[in-house]
Amino acid sequence: MPNKKLPRISTQFVDGLELFSCLPEKPSDQSPIVFVHGAFAGGWMWTETFMPFLAAAGYTCHALSLRGHGGSAGQENIDWHSIADYVDDLKTIVDFLDADPVLVGHSMGGFIVQKYLEHRPARAAALLCSVPPQGLIASQFHLLLQKPQLFLEINRIMGGEYTDTATLREALFAGEVDDAMLAAWLTKMQAESHRAIWDMSMFNLPNLFAMHRPPMLIAGAEADVLVPAFLVQSTAHTYGLRAQIFHDMGHAVTHEKEWPLVAATLRDWLNDLRL
Repeated sequence: MPNKKLPRISTQFVDGLELFSCLPEKPSDQSPIVFVHGAFAGGWMWTETFMPFLAAAGYTCHALSLRGHGGSAGQENIDWHSIADYVDDLKTIVDFLDADPVLVGHSMGGFIVQKYLEHRPARAAALLCSVPPQGLIASQFHLLLQKPQLFLEINRIMGGEYTDTATLREALFAGEVDDAMLAAWLTKMQAESHRAIWDMSMFNLPNLFAMHRPPMLIAGAEADVLVPAFLVQSTAHTYGLRAQIFHDMGHAVTHEKEWPLVAATLRDWLNDLRL
């Protein structure tokens, strides 16, 4: 959004959870958006791109950092946090906001949104490069077979070991990447809970029969090596929908050079729903 003053991001803490907020210039009666980040990340991943973009379009935006992530409490126990814990964090934020929000989840965040829908309804849900309801096993094997060295490096990151920008670029991006942005990502990334990874692999998959089914947008990236496009297509098929696949993009659709195309697709979908 060149030559425009970006909406301001504010930060507060709710029961130990870091919550970023970005408000539209004028009061809006649109349903607020709650963004849920993926593994190794935090609420910060939404603050420079999607949140100001959607706030400028009239949507009140919030992004939480799940327990143990970003500035939220629980860093010392990161390896014990479960997907159920993360769902509870999302419930905490929704209750605090006292609203019926649109939920937008990226990668692991999309999986958490699906698990949340087992317990509660939502106005709408967008799954971006989301872990499919069938779990992580297929994507893990695909990565192991296609890029074994990257598979090993990602497991090192999960254990909190340092990686480099070349590995991060290969894992998350397909197009041109700003070196400063990539370096900033590297400083913010962190270890992820092994327990949560196992939950997403096989131990706590979404119960499709128990889920509420709000309007859903399911989108992925053509060059995503972590959640390949064929698995995004499988997720869409599971929910009886068509997937939106963005060409020449990798997993980090929030920060690819063409990220405004993804944000605009989300905005237009929400506008069409008239929530």
